[in-house]
Amino acid sequence: MQIIDHTSQPLDEWRTGVMTRMLVSALTGAEHLCVFEQFCDPGRGAPTHLHTVEEVLTVLDGEAEVRLDAERATLSAGQSMVVPAGRKHSFQNTGLTTLHVRATLAAPIFEAWFDGETEVRRRWLPQSSS
Repeated sequence: MQIIDHTSQPLDEWRTGVMTRMLVSALTGAEHLCVFEQFCDPGRGAPTHLHTVEEVLTVLDGEAEVRLDAERATLSAGQSMVVPAGRKHSFQNTGLTTLHVRATLAAPIFEAWFDGETEVRRRWLPQSSS
């Protein structure tokens, strides 16, 4: 049994106004999941991107406008959205306080294709991976 101490996991500035903490991934021994938290300043969030696996986006605190292809919705604390694999999506903090979200991906390594970029972005790769 492996216990993961989240209090020792650092916050990382993913982009301006967005701090990220990896909770579970290939780095912690996961084989099929990647779970991370993000803390987004007002007006900040995740730009349009897609994954080859499903994602669950859960708002823990605050309010976010989420986009799935051409659809838009507002998520508040205690609400989740399932993002199907291969669908473009994004979110933005529309509140006045910090938005706290948890993302769960059905893969142990974060991979995303962002609009306007030709290369996949990867995070939380084990040392032996390239």
